[in-house]
Parts: sequence; C-alpha cells; structure tokens
Amino acid sequence: MNILLTSPTKLELAGTLDHIESIAENKSYLEYRINGHSIYPLVTGVGAMNTAFALARFPRINGIQLAIHCGIAGTYDIDDVPIGEVVEVVRSRFADLGSENSDGSLLDVFELGLSDPNVFPYTDGWIENKDRPYHSDLKEVSDLTVNKVNGTPLSIALVKEKYDAHIESMECAGFLYACRMIDIKAMCIRSISNKVEARNRDSWQIPMAVEKLNKSVIKLIHVLTRERYV
Repeated sequence: MNILLTSPTKLELAGTLDHIESIAENKSYLEYRINGHSIYPLVTGVGAMNTAFALARFPRINGIQLAIHCGIAGTYDIDDVPIGEVVEVVRSRFADLGSENSDGSLLDVFELGLSDPNVFPYTDGWIENKDRPYHSDLKEVSDLTVNKVNGTPLSIALVKEKYDAHIESMECAGFLYACRMIDIKAMCIRSISNKVEARNRDSWQIPMAVEKLNKSVIKLIHVLTRERYV
C-alpha cells in the first residue's frame, strides 16, 4: 500500500516521523518502506487551501492508495469530546465560506445559491468520508473547517447554532475535499488540544494533544503495515 501521511505542521507529526525513521528502510528523501508498504510524509502548511493544493501537487499523488491527515483541533463540547481525546473525522464542511449578515451570522455559499449542497463531493453541504479502507477504534466526529478560528462568545454561539458539529479545525474539509475529488481513500485524525471558547491560549494543551496524536498515528501505521507494535 502507498500511504500519504500529512499534517499541517511538522510539530504535529514529529514523533511519528521519528518512529518511522527508526523502524523503516529509508528508501529516499520522500519515502519510507515498511514490510513492502510505502509511506510518504507531507507537511501541507496551515489551512484548507494549503492542504488541498499540497495534496493535488504531490508528485506521486496518482499512486497513493490511502491519505492520512493528522493534526490538533478544538472541541465545541468538552464533555462529549474532551481535551486529550484523539478522534476520527468522518464528515466535515467549510464553516465560514459565504457572506456575513449584519447580526454576525453566516449565509453559506449553498444558502446564497452559489453552489449546490448535494453535488459531488457534498451531501447536504457536508463532505462525508464513509468509504474508508480501515475503520479505527477512535470516536467518529463531525468537523467544521474555518479560516479564522472562532474566539468570541458570539461567533462560537452562531456557528454552534447553525451547524451540529463536534470539533473545529483549519484543514479537515480541505483535505477531504481534495481526496474525494482526486478519488483517494482517506482518514482524518485529530487530537483535541483546547475548547473552542473566548480565546485563551494559556488553556491550550498542545504538547499533550500532540503526544496522544502521535501515539495513535504510530499504532495506526503499525496496523496498516502489519508491523509488530510494542
């Protein structure tokens, strides 16, 4: 299997890449080999646009059989999806693409009549990831992808009222959109680092979230390549 392993930043997957380096045959600068499987690491940059473009322009994209996207995210409900939990995104949507009303609420591109919410790859405005080659034991969640992380009580209340979602990211919809359009199987893994709330950077637990993310991704890589996991 040819696996593309992506993250927005190197920080988010540094532990996984160090582990792969220790167990794999480093075939080339871009490729690691484990039990006949090829793993291609790719840092896409932050945001849905960078993510989609990086996937589309990856030199060996036509030979990729599974793309895995990994990163951190915020949770809308800390009781349902607590900080430190690693989850799998099974549907996502662009949550700030459209026009802003005078009260701060959003008219998305579908409500504006600029796009059809049920034309591929959308289903009622969502990008769903049902046809996955491997179903992990991670909690399945829905994601809202934004260009600007919500950080005021008003913006958070409005987006939560408009869309029923578990987490917020800056890349998941871009990743799933690109994979659906290119016709590549995909998995989208996120580790929760913070609650989506009035911006309070001091409350974010990024090191813990990154550590748990890498543990889950390393385990997944071992399962997919059938390498013994210790």
